[in-house]
Amino acid sequence: MLKRVRQKRRLAEIFAQRGIEADFRFPHPEELSHLLQVARESEVDGIIVGGGDGTIRTAAAALAGSKIPLGVLPLGTLNHFSKDLGLPQKLEDAAQVIGTGNVARIDLGEVNGEVFINNSSIGIYPFMVLDRERIQEEEGKRKWHAAFYAAVRALRKFPLRKLRVRVENETVLHRSPIVFVGNNDYGLNSGQVGRRERLDRDELSVYVARVETRWGFLSLVLRGMLGKLRTSRDLKTLKGSFAEITSRTSRLPVALDGEVEILTPPLRYVIRKQALKVFVPEGQA
Repeated sequence: MLKRVRQKRRLAEIFAQRGIEADFRFPHPEELSHLLQVARESEVDGIIVGGGDGTIRTAAAALAGSKIPLGVLPLGTLNHFSKDLGLPQKLEDAAQVIGTGNVARIDLGEVNGEVFINNSSIGIYPFMVLDRERIQEEEGKRKWHAAFYAAVRALRKFPLRKLRVRVENETVLHRSPIVFVGNNDYGLNSGQVGRRERLDRDELSVYVARVETRWGFLSLVLRGMLGKLRTSRDLKTLKGSFAEITSRTSRLPVALDGEVEILTPPLRYVIRKQALKVFVPEGQA
């Protein structure tokens, strides 16, 4: 409780110094969606959310299609979304961006009614996330320790899924360890790996790993780290505003911005063009 009081006092000082009048809440994760809906129906100039990409995804889903802009405070571990928006990672500077009032519209991805801000994936990654959460809960290990053990177990089991991937008029049928769907284009060249230059190009980027062995997968990951995936024959890239992924299984674990949902195939992905208003630095497209 004392920690939250200090956090609230610090945030109040930061925003007051920048001429922003704000009401601060610290909801339980299960209460966040309801609180956001209440705030959306209020007369506010913006809704600010601090946290990781999973928390920001919840906020984006609540505000999608509305006229209320979302302010992002990068308080998570990796903060991929805020970095792709070009936001400064220091709290005071992120608040300053909100204070300037500069707003842009960006795209959102959606699969079977579930929104994502960064990416969605099927295969080895959601397997790892579920296993990591189980290890944390049952064995009490820290997040990064649990993630390491989950990665080792995932490579040992190496789940392959036979998937039919259709993007616009092109179809790929393959047994793959992972299919990755990005909200707009992800950089694959050296220095740009895992980053997006734009979030408003109205397209999904679908990447299908075309390897069926552990060593082939590890080689693909290594080439990705070196920024050499563009020249790889083991990665199929498809782009479009609509994608459909079918599988023989009746339920599929699907990762959405680092969190896992169990969805029923076929998975129908769409891009929601400029569905979200966000505060961005001045001059930022």
